[in-house]
Amino acid sequence: MTIQQFLVYLSLCAVCVLTKPTDKKDRVHHDPQLSDKVHDDAQNFEYDHDAFLGADEAKTFDQLTPEESKERLGKIVSKIDEDKDGFVTVEELRDWIKFAQKRWIYEDVERQWKGHDLNEDGLISWEEYKNATYGYILDKIDTDKDGFVTEGELKAWIKKAQKKYVYDNVERQWQEFDMNQDGLISWDEYRNVTYGTYLDDPDPDDGFNYKQMMMRDERRFKMADKDGDLIATKEEFTAFLHPEEYDYMKDIVVQETMEDIDKNRDGVIDLEEYIGDMYSHDGDADEPEWVKTEREQFVEFRDKNRDGKMDKEETKDWILPSDYDHAEAEARHLVYESDQNKDGKLTKEEIVDKYDLFVGSQATDFGEALVRHDEF
Repeated sequence: MTIQQFLVYLSLCAVCVLTKPTDKKDRVHHDPQLSDKVHDDAQNFEYDHDAFLGADEAKTFDQLTPEESKERLGKIVSKIDEDKDGFVTVEELRDWIKFAQKRWIYEDVERQWKGHDLNEDGLISWEEYKNATYGYILDKIDTDKDGFVTEGELKAWIKKAQKKYVYDNVERQWQEFDMNQDGLISWDEYRNVTYGTYLDDPDPDDGFNYKQMMMRDERRFKMADKDGDLIATKEEFTAFLHPEEYDYMKDIVVQETMEDIDKNRDGVIDLEEYIGDMYSHDGDADEPEWVKTEREQFVEFRDKNRDGKMDKEETKDWILPSDYDHAEAEARHLVYESDQNKDGKLTKEEIVDKYDLFVGSQATDFGEALVRHDEF
């Protein structure tokens, strides 16, 4: 097959970047499908386009004119013709398709290469990889930069890693509310973005009382704002969005919960209010079994003083229980197993020496976490 014939045959191709591996975990390393399209050339060539270019890149050709498509395809063919003899063989075409289907691997390697080849000599030694991979994280854990990782620092790191979704959520919303991009969010900025013109409508179509909602938000904002200047740092804004994660915000969590459930506004939650927050009868005479169980839970465990209602402290025990601290237990375990000189704290060398304890045996899973370590 000549290059000219090849160009004509594939002139309508759509181009390349690669399909990402499936989310489903499978220990057997299967060769991926070349396309999820039906392979029926009588209908279309979509399967061939995906196979030749990779599904994502193939889509980009749909936006090109025939002339642009041919031009770009010609450049691709020059790459396929490895021996530069003017012909594309079956073997060369096979190698190209394999490359196109696994381009994400090569792109991932290229991205990580720059982060690990510290001396830029075109090679990566084990020392370079170890320092770039483990050293970075250990420096993050060692917050006081004394060269040791204490049990407290380990506990804080584990908690942060487990609650990454909180920080991701804050980061996403931060860009929306920091209107003047000064690295802070004032109450006025938050109020204007969140409520805006809603406050001017006394009778909104959706039935919400936005002024009441705003007053509730303002109260929480002021509680999160430790210095009282009505301007939130990122940490204060995190406490505002996720008050359940901060000890000094737990009272407002309890207060808001009680306000939501306490329909008769007597300052406590009785049994019917407790059940009504979870279940609506809607004319049903018979309650589901789980509702009966919740009634028993209220009487036996929620209402500790047996007065028929939950006060503030009882509500707090219900929604913010003092659970077993898994992060602290894991931190103690890691220190115990890795602390070679038994001084109660870990050096970087002690942690790296026990890397298999910290990273487990599923290297690929930990590798994915390390790729994203800068997110922590």
